Amino acid sequence: MSAALFKIGIACPVYCTCSGEVPALAAILRRGIDGINDLCHSLAIEAVYPPPRSGVPSRGRSLPHSPNRPSAAFRRLALALSTALLCAGLPQLAAANPKMVVDVASGRVIAHQEAFRKWYPASLTKLMTIYVTFEALKAGKVTLETPVVMSRKAVDQPPSKMFVKPGATLTIDAALKILVVKSANDVAMGLAETVGGGSADQFVAMMNDAAQRLGMTSSHFINPHGLPGKGQYTTARDLAVLALTLRRNFPQYASYFALEGITTGAKDYPNYNMLIGRFNGADGMKTGFICASGFNQVSSATRNGRTVVSVVLGSDSLAGRAEESAALLQAALTEDPGKGVPLSSLAPYGPDRDEVVDISADICNPKAAKVRSEGRDEQGRMMIHSPYIAEREAPPAFSMAEIVSPPEPAKPAADAGTAPGRPAKAGDVRSGASVPVPIPRPTAL
Repeated sequence: MSAALFKIGIACPVYCTCSGEVPALAAILRRGIDGINDLCHSLAIEAVYPPPRSGVPSRGRSLPHSPNRPSAAFRRLALALSTALLCAGLPQLAAANPKMVVDVASGRVIAHQEAFRKWYPASLTKLMTIYVTFEALKAGKVTLETPVVMSRKAVDQPPSKMFVKPGATLTIDAALKILVVKSANDVAMGLAETVGGGSADQFVAMMNDAAQRLGMTSSHFINPHGLPGKGQYTTARDLAVLALTLRRNFPQYASYFALEGITTGAKDYPNYNMLIGRFNGADGMKTGFICASGFNQVSSATRNGRTVVSVVLGSDSLAGRAEESAALLQAALTEDPGKGVPLSSLAPYGPDRDEVVDISADICNPKAAKVRSEGRDEQGRMMIHSPYIAEREAPPAFSMAEIVSPPEPAKPAADAGTAPGRPAKAGDVRSGASVPVPIPRPTAL
């Protein structure tokens, strides 16, 4: 096998020449830290095990905490391999899924990969729905207590949904919570109609206007929830722009993205975001999935006053998107915030900038479904192998998101004890009053 030169780096240009039997790079990435250590052994490099956070157990096998701690360069090598391994001449490059991580304060891109590939946003669309709603709140057009009345069009949206009836009501506050945690398409449509002055089409126009104002030059929306259709697309770069703007412009609403779960009073819904409550500092933001996009996630985390956001598109599973997001966030939070290029000056590059990528055939097939099912334990829980994602130490806290059902139509009062169609008999009692029917006196013989 001929030698292959590849670059490993998150603002750290490390070059390695590989020859001999080195594991396939795609398999390395899928196996995370274990794969990295296999590669390190192949290169005769000391295995790199990042130590777990103090007092927080890692999921899966325990990690050794060696007194001979690897150098900073080797730690960056491990992080870089798990997030942005680029190898010249290998076919994996063309099929790489888009990802990016950015420092919120500086706006600098710490790592990126295929950031300009057009992709289906799936439910990450709801981040723009939320942004437009935040703008309406700021302008005083609505309040958090403004009622959202669910129309027939809203309740007819495909799942994921809350399965409410037409006429059900909830506040904008409750709708925002449901969008972040449950990602309900029916509530997204109801919220759009409310903020859009009764018109979902008007709301979608507001979404596209906001995208243009924010400089999301490769994004377009056709609905407020993210179900696929011609004209619905975005990029990792544009989603990073949106995430940064949400965090910078609306800090007063940041708590919505950090919710561990919601309850309607009748049912509890934990957040689909597997980093909340499990990754040190995780405080957002949104997940999404359709077959055409794969498993998407926009995440944020804050440590020591520093916030970073990551974008992962096209992962192959729930666990995969969580692990990729955790690796990006960890890499960014342990990197110099001054490194990288400004997001605003990142020049477009790479393939698939004209056509939207559709990975349905890779994601929604029996083989892929079987692989995902094998990624669960005997209790059906998703198995996570990232050293940065810990087991929950307590059940999630559920925030109230009340939905008021529409009133039941009044039913005509029926006579108590009287079968339908049977005439009243002497001694019957009517439901309208507790007065017995008079019994006629017998006539004289």
